[in-house]
Amino acid sequence: MTKISDVRTLSADQVNDEILKLKKEQFNLRFQRATGQLENTSRFRQIRRDIARLQTVDRERALGIEAPVGRAKAEKPAKAAKPAKKAEASAETTETKPRAKRTAAKAKA
Repeated sequence: MTKISDVRTLSADQVNDEILKLKKEQFNLRFQRATGQLENTSRFRQIRRDIARLQTVDRERALGIEAPVGRAKAEKPAKAAKPAKKAEASAETTETKPRAKRTAAKAKA
């Protein structure tokens, strides 16, 4: 179970059962790693992420957040207006000009 759309179709009890099953598998993998019997080390990462997906869906349901089932894309937020950079740039250059003159004068001396 690696897709979030598959997780969202499960009931709350099935989600909790799946979390418990994956945590037991993760526990067994730790023992296999400690005894040197573990062959597929990437399984740790898969299990960890599957547990996170299941817990995310469980938490969304607890908060009452309606997440789309399937591959529906969320709307993009509107772009914010960019601030005017000309005023900021002119203020910065006037402050740095005297300093530049002083350092140039010190370098000549």
